[in-house]
Amino acid sequence: MVATLEDHKAEDIVVLDLKGRTSITDHMVIASGKSARQVGAMADHVQEALKHAGQAVAMEGMAQCDWVLVDGGDIIVHLFRPEVRAFYNLEKMWGALEAKADAPTAASVRAAAMKDG
Repeated sequence: MVATLEDHKAEDIVVLDLKGRTSITDHMVIASGKSARQVGAMADHVQEALKHAGQAVAMEGMAQCDWVLVDGGDIIVHLFRPEVRAFYNLEKMWGALEAKADAPTAASVRAAAMKDG
């Protein structure tokens, strides 16, 4: 997922390992796009990557593309325009500034998601 976002110029990618912290997902990815158009395009690419990996996918927020949620079950991806991301500050809510995108590799996130799925 991280590689897909990096390929599409996502900014400030954060990967949160939520195993044991919540029953809704194992991993949460948060990233920003510079415009609503970029956020929408990133969401489309993330959706395709998850489907290609065999995940069922649901999306919300594509009408405005200020905040798009891509729910892949074991992986939930939040894509924001920067000012919307700052307002909601999900990283603080989950107490998770510790996991930046360069810490886990895209392969490790994908492998963890596929292992549990």
